Amino acid sequence: MVFSHATMQEMCPAVIAVVSIRSICPYAPYVQKEKVSFITEKHFSFPFASLCAGAGGWSPLSSDRYQWLEVDLGGRTQITAVATQGRYGSSDWLTAYLLMFSDTGHNWKQYRQEDSIGAFPGNSNADSVIQHKLQRPVIARYVRLIPLNWNPSGRIGLRLETYGCPYDSDVVSFDGHSSLHYRLSPRLRQMTRESISLKFKTLMNSGILLHAEGGSEHSLTLQLEKGKLLLLLRKGNGLKYTHSSPDGRHLVYLGSLLDDQHWHHVAVEHHSNHLNLTVDKSTLWVQIPPRLIYWDHDQMSVGADQGLGSSRSVGSHRNFYGCLENLLYNGLNLVDLAKQKDQRVTGNVTFSCAEPVFVAMTFTSPQSFLWLPRVTELSSVGASVGLQFRTWNKAGLLLTFALPNQGGAVWLYLSKARLHLLIHKSVCISVCVHTAGAVLNDGQWHSVELTFGRVRLTLTVDGEEGATVQTSPSFSFTVGGQLFFGGCPAEGRSQECTNPFKAFQGCMRLLTVDNQRVDLIMVQQRLLGNYTHVQIDMCGIIDRCSPSHCEHGGSCSQSWSTFHCNCSGTGYSGATCHSSIYEQSCEAYKHKGNTSGYYYIDVDGSGPIGPQLIYCNMTEDKTWTVIQHNNTELTRVRLSPGQNQHSVHFEYTSEEAQLAAIVSQSEHCEQEVTYHCRRSHGSPLSWWVGGPGTGQVQTYWGGAPPGSHQCACSLQGSCVDPKHPCNCDADRIEWANDSGLLTHKETLPVRSLVLGDLHRPGSESAYRVGPLRCHGDKNVWNAAFFDKETSYLHFPTFHGELSADISFLFKTTSSSGVFLENLGIKDFIRIELSSFTEVLFSFDVGNGPLEVRVKAAFPLNDNRWHHVQVERNVKEASLRLDELPAAAQEAPADGHIHLQLNSQLFIGGTASRQKGFRGCIRALQLNGITLDLEERAKITPGVQAGCPGHCSSYGSLCQNQGRCVERSSSFSCDCAPSAYAGAFCDREISASFKLGTSVSYTFKEQVVNELNRSSSVVPSSIYSDMTLRAENISLSFRTSQSPALLLYVSSYHREYLALLLNRDGEHLARVFKKDCVFFKVRNLANGQLHTITISRLAEAVFVVFCLDPELARLSSLGFTGCLSAVLFNSISPLKAALLHPDTSPVTVTGKLAQSICGSTSANPYAAETTHHLSGESDFSAFFIALVTSGPITLDISSVMQLKLFVNCEKWWKLLNC
Repeated sequence: MVFSHATMQEMCPAVIAVVSIRSICPYAPYVQKEKVSFITEKHFSFPFASLCAGAGGWSPLSSDRYQWLEVDLGGRTQITAVATQGRYGSSDWLTAYLLMFSDTGHNWKQYRQEDSIGAFPGNSNADSVIQHKLQRPVIARYVRLIPLNWNPSGRIGLRLETYGCPYDSDVVSFDGHSSLHYRLSPRLRQMTRESISLKFKTLMNSGILLHAEGGSEHSLTLQLEKGKLLLLLRKGNGLKYTHSSPDGRHLVYLGSLLDDQHWHHVAVEHHSNHLNLTVDKSTLWVQIPPRLIYWDHDQMSVGADQGLGSSRSVGSHRNFYGCLENLLYNGLNLVDLAKQKDQRVTGNVTFSCAEPVFVAMTFTSPQSFLWLPRVTELSSVGASVGLQFRTWNKAGLLLTFALPNQGGAVWLYLSKARLHLLIHKSVCISVCVHTAGAVLNDGQWHSVELTFGRVRLTLTVDGEEGATVQTSPSFSFTVGGQLFFGGCPAEGRSQECTNPFKAFQGCMRLLTVDNQRVDLIMVQQRLLGNYTHVQIDMCGIIDRCSPSHCEHGGSCSQSWSTFHCNCSGTGYSGATCHSSIYEQSCEAYKHKGNTSGYYYIDVDGSGPIGPQLIYCNMTEDKTWTVIQHNNTELTRVRLSPGQNQHSVHFEYTSEEAQLAAIVSQSEHCEQEVTYHCRRSHGSPLSWWVGGPGTGQVQTYWGGAPPGSHQCACSLQGSCVDPKHPCNCDADRIEWANDSGLLTHKETLPVRSLVLGDLHRPGSESAYRVGPLRCHGDKNVWNAAFFDKETSYLHFPTFHGELSADISFLFKTTSSSGVFLENLGIKDFIRIELSSFTEVLFSFDVGNGPLEVRVKAAFPLNDNRWHHVQVERNVKEASLRLDELPAAAQEAPADGHIHLQLNSQLFIGGTASRQKGFRGCIRALQLNGITLDLEERAKITPGVQAGCPGHCSSYGSLCQNQGRCVERSSSFSCDCAPSAYAGAFCDREISASFKLGTSVSYTFKEQVVNELNRSSSVVPSSIYSDMTLRAENISLSFRTSQSPALLLYVSSYHREYLALLLNRDGEHLARVFKKDCVFFKVRNLANGQLHTITISRLAEAVFVVFCLDPELARLSSLGFTGCLSAVLFNSISPLKAALLHPDTSPVTVTGKLAQSICGSTSANPYAAETTHHLSGESDFSAFFIALVTSGPITLDISSVMQLKLFVNCEKWWKLLNC
């Protein structure tokens, strides 16, 4: 029963809804007494309820979640706020409720805040008024309030106010056959700015909203395809177009579930080469292809595309069935023109919105079910059950009922997004499974019809027969008296319903039993059947992928209650594909221990610039980022006839945004430009374009400052003609060149080059523009040191409403402190060191404080750098510390998702100046943007810019005895004491030896002193006692030759140490005098890489005199192969000979070539043949001839390690010295 406002005033002294209309209406109470009415769920129980304002209130007969209060505002109204109050003088009030809105009193739509929050918080007592301003005004005639929770000591009780203002619109209805045709005003020229806006509502998922075209065959179509809005721009005849190139059309999809019979707003704004497409709250920026920029529409069809010549829309050709309102084209109200019967408009439509009533229901949870009695008897025709459903879930029970005569049951269910039918008979235990349809979890409405005959069963999906089962006459179908939809009651409540499958979550409508439509309104009123956790007269499906929260091109999939992002192939990770998996610079890759090569660089981390493959050169102390372009070779200029200039444009391998970011964040960039010329006045008639974007004309050349109109030779005073600032201005017959580096980042990279004065006879030129090279990352080492707990840095408010990532490095000796804090009115975000082994990330987005912790098994206050990475999005919050497993906390389902902050961002401290952090913070980035801690620290007391002391964390990157050297920002590796070179002393120095090649290194006095100091042994005399008490020797070799002498060290006193390789250990005679080591291994001369490490410590030195002839013989054989990483204590002879031959005491005999033969990835000797002895294994003997009896450590190929104390008596007997 609907009660008028006058009736209620007679029954109560005051009115629940105070309603008024004002001309200024954002939050005005809506009062229009002659139009307002109320309805409650318990129509028959009104005498037991009190619908009063002031001293009254509403209280239903039963206090449960199936009650509601409905307000009829008498017409469509723009509702901006609601306010609630408890029932007067009672303990009855609501603590939470839902709001529903409708135009017709059916097909309700739940209002959601932030697109996820359904519940509104209510009152805490009966007297206070709680008002909620709607984030987006709602236009509706009916308001329904559904109690969720109430005072446990009382009952449901309520006083209600709604706020808003009247809403007027021009509405037109289309029945699938009707349409409107407009002849638009003639255009004097093609337009680059146009706008279209409208609202529509429909139950059909496909149909043409409008189609516009002009004389140049440009057309625009807006249509629905599977519940999404399709915008189609097209150039050319529609019949020809289906076979034309893609340049002739442009397709864009936006929105989802637009066939829900609720109003949706659409707007198209054309701006020259792009347009903005808006559907409800989502706006898409669309780049328009050049062919489609100019629009000259002079006619438009609404509801169809009939009558506009040969052009037709693609996809479905069905006309629109539904309602449109406020259709505006360039500000012109086309519906009003039709109402006024303007001569430019033809068509036959109704200027009202006639809506069919389809009552839907929503199965909201795994406990949802609907029970219906089957009231008709089985006829000779049989039985049938039909329904329509829509869902995102791949599995769920649609229908089940018993087979009483067979003692079995039937289940109709979804599995893997296909429809399955299972029939179970207990007598003979027969199970039949039949499938029909595919991809039925796409959110679209799908129809199912299940028909039972006496001997035949038919299952039809979406109007097409999916499966048919025929049985023997003895197996007739007799449907039981109860039908269960969506699920079954809880265990023990029903013996006729069992569900071995998942419960259904989704929407159903148009239920039929034996071809009779089920009245779901009677079900809602508890007059028919029963249900639990089902919302009737609404479909609450939500598309969680529209708009998608998956970033950076991640694909979105969903179920009824959540969504999932597939980040494969995107270069990003996380629940929403937010965080980049790549480093932001070559510098960052280097300090993870990487070597030169191609790497994916993501310059802005989680920002919009995508990763790209870039070459990183790490062979030097500086790490160079190298960006190539399409022509880095020396190019001869050849003019075509009639030309007097040559112009060339350079296309870089990096996109524009990435290129600009790399130049900006690098400490130094350079690009080499070389110009060779003869008979030229080059400089005044030539220029280049460089800089960000399209660049600017530059007239200076390499080595000169910007704007100088000079070349490097002018500054150096070395130009061939002092009268001219460049060599190529002198007009000489001889070839000249102007070369140099462009180093001013503001003018890089070089975009194009224009060369003039080349048309004269005899004029020639050639140019080369090298790749863009940059080094240094200003972000990686940007750091600040916080000296006191009360010190902090502050920055503007951090904006990370839906997704945020924060990363930084810290080092400290303190056990606790806050790294970062930002506050809002209620929301906040904080990252802190909560203990010396734990990092804590805490935040609140309106659902209450949440915490994510990572606990380390090692101390974090060890004054070493530790890496913290934090991410928070609509699905989860995560925290990662160093290389430990990440910890995560899921976001509450249907909770607040927007992080709303308004205070300053505090770094190293808090707003209360308590619990501050003492130590260093480095490389702080928020959503991919680096905060400049150093610049802010320079003007902040208690904070110092920069933070030295990196070797404690990164010293291990210096390999092969390289030493870590501290810098004010960063560090470097000193490779002087190492046999290796490179940024991390990891590049082997290898040389290829041919017959007759040798390297001699002469020890000098200071070198020997240094060697002895490194051995902690101080010699007493330079000459008499210039001996070594210890040696550390290492080298790698690859050879197929034996015997061979690898290494020989001697002194002025004929003391020596020799490394010998022989084929057989028993055939080397007269080599040793007293002590020796003989180590026999399997074929070292096999062309493979072997590594030898020798360490000796001795108390006495023995002099050997008789080995010289034997060593001379071995030496005469030479060594053919390669040696790599040769190190004698701190001396590297190969490194000195190959890298520093002019400054080192080395002598090279024969041809010595640097090689990569020491690399395990290269084997230039793999094709060489090794000799084998027939009948026995092939062995090579490796001799170490020493002048001492000290202990020896021998490490061969890292396979075995032996400490030998050898007295070679048995070998001594074989020697005749």
